[in-house]
Amino acid sequence: MSIVQERGEDAPVGQIARALAVLEAVAEHGSSTARGIAEVTGIPLPTVYRIAQELLRADYLVHLRDEKRYALGYKLHRLAVGLHEHLGVPRAVREEVHAMHRDLGMAAYLAIHRGADFVVVHVSDSPQAPRLSPLSFGFHESPHATAFGKVGLASLPPEEQEAYLAGTPLRAHTDRTVTDPAQLREQLAEIAARGIAWEHQEFVPGTDCLAATIKADDGMLIGTVALSAPVAAYAGRVRHIEDRLRACASRAGRAYRLGADHS
Repeated sequence: MSIVQERGEDAPVGQIARALAVLEAVAEHGSSTARGIAEVTGIPLPTVYRIAQELLRADYLVHLRDEKRYALGYKLHRLAVGLHEHLGVPRAVREEVHAMHRDLGMAAYLAIHRGADFVVVHVSDSPQAPRLSPLSFGFHESPHATAFGKVGLASLPPEEQEAYLAGTPLRAHTDRTVTDPAQLREQLAEIAARGIAWEHQEFVPGTDCLAATIKADDGMLIGTVALSAPVAAYAGRVRHIEDRLRACASRAGRAYRLGADHS
């Protein structure tokens, strides 16, 4: 049940209830001003500022200074990953992702997509092959810079894809991030044709990633399986790694279409 109050209702009481109400108010609109939070929650504005500062320090909120708004923070992503590590992911799919990690010695991921948005719901890694770090700052906000995001963008209808490319300037996370809309447009066309996306040190220096599509019977994008590793780990193995990733995606798709056991 939402803790966000309708206008005119009593404000939530208790420190935890108020903090949750602030988070819910921000989540409901994607971002919000302090005054907007106060209006929808009934929490006094000075209290909103105090709670927001505490949530900022804990990384549960971020402050978009130019817009003078608050948005959800990156630590919430780690909570979401923990929640979804097992819930909603078929056991057969988890086993496929883990087998790929074991066979290739690379961190392996499963992400569920909705258009250009995605959430990583399962990771299989080890001290010898650690996951991307961070899986937080900018990871979901810059789909053009990640293999996961490129797959999502490539799956969009032409008008939605063009709206993203023609929107605000694309952020460069490294000196290799593709920020030219024309170049990215060519990449997305190739990804749509091949069903696999590469990202070469565009998000984290020294790390390459690739992702393959998981599709429903009607061709709709369900999600991706992906790999990340230091650049040197791919030397002489690119074709083999692509083939192994495609096989994992194919078997994961079959498990989803068959409604495999989630235990």
